[in-house]
Amino acid sequence: MNTSPWNRFVKYLYSANQWYRETPSRALEQAYDAALAIKAIEDEHFGGQGISERSGDYGHSTLSYFKSELQKYLKVIQTRMVEFNASRSFLELPDRVGAKPKAGYNAPPHRHPLDLNSKDRASLVFEKLEFIDGVIDKYINNSKSTAIVPVVTSVNLPVKSPNISSQPYGKNGASNVHQTQAGEVDTNSEEVNLLPRSLLGTLNRITKELDPEAEKEVVKNFRNSKVKTVISLRFILLLILVPLLTNQISKNFIVGPVVDHFRVKQNAPVFINVDLAEEAFKELERFEQQLKFETLIGRAPSLSSEQTEKKIAEKAVEIAEEYRTESGGAIKNIFADLISCMAFAAIIITNKKEIEILKSFMDDVVYGLSDSAKAFVIILFTDVFVGFHSPHGWEIILEGVSRHLGLPENRQFIFLFIATFPVILDTVFKYWIFRYLNRSSPSAVATYKNMNE
Repeated sequence: MNTSPWNRFVKYLYSANQWYRETPSRALEQAYDAALAIKAIEDEHFGGQGISERSGDYGHSTLSYFKSELQKYLKVIQTRMVEFNASRSFLELPDRVGAKPKAGYNAPPHRHPLDLNSKDRASLVFEKLEFIDGVIDKYINNSKSTAIVPVVTSVNLPVKSPNISSQPYGKNGASNVHQTQAGEVDTNSEEVNLLPRSLLGTLNRITKELDPEAEKEVVKNFRNSKVKTVISLRFILLLILVPLLTNQISKNFIVGPVVDHFRVKQNAPVFINVDLAEEAFKELERFEQQLKFETLIGRAPSLSSEQTEKKIAEKAVEIAEEYRTESGGAIKNIFADLISCMAFAAIIITNKKEIEILKSFMDDVVYGLSDSAKAFVIILFTDVFVGFHSPHGWEIILEGVSRHLGLPENRQFIFLFIATFPVILDTVFKYWIFRYLNRSSPSAVATYKNMNE
């Protein structure tokens, strides 16, 4: 039996309202899953300690992989906690709790909030918040922390009850930070080991090498790296080939016939802009001068004025047809490029997982380069796009783009673009070197400065 449009509309409103009311619990659950993923990496690869160079004996490429994973999960937690706090401000959620959340590394069970009463729901919410805080507290901005990247700031963290103290859980449940009397977290205290960390790292490496499962772990990591490389290269080819094929197919079989039909039907002008007309006039004038020159030097028979005018007329028709085709091609390029951009955007939107894998692969490639290679790439990039000879390259690029789209070559716009955009790009690039590269790879920055001098 078919329902009326009004009933369908009411059902849609009810579903939308139900989805909106579940936003806080859904956001909290996703943040909690990301915290569990970080904790799993800590327990499996860093002995329960924070993800840092001191907690595990790994190479630079492996650490960069863990770094990218940590950044990804911390970003998920940060985004979902903002969503949780924002949506919770407009919805009625329990603000009081009857029992204090449990401390220690005991992950709260996955229970649907609708299966619990108000008191149990509040207790479950606070247990998950405490667990999330316990995982990410060691990655908050801390000048003496050994974590790789402090991404999440305390501004984005959920507000907790004053009587709840969240602690990052280290090995054997030990805490890496201490609570002060004023209720503030003292992040300057650091766990002291009886033996040097380098010696502990060496012992840890020897233990792993003697582990019977070590070979399986190496093979597993190699397979994961191989799969990540294959997926990344395939996705790069997809990003390049699909827009190009879409452009050519749409231009030749969809946009082209439509544009040709309307231009012939409406008797469209030969030239789409003034620049093309000037080029055609110069070409016709050059043909007339060449014809006269060949006649004067005896390389061509002498022609009467009627014959000369006839040849010039034939050449004018030929030039007009050529520039008519070029004008139509510029219109086709505009629509074909729009379709290609839509195809590229569709690939980006529908392949978020592949984008994350590609980002991790690019991080491995970049961090795997030596300091001299990094400096070489930086100098090559800056000299090409913002160097002394870059204005000539930008001018050629802008002229080519204008001709491709059928736009007149505005010299004032080109000169203004060259005078501003490379300067802005150079400023952004220097800020990136100062803000990020100087922190992640200071030796590469030093090599870059030496090579640049």
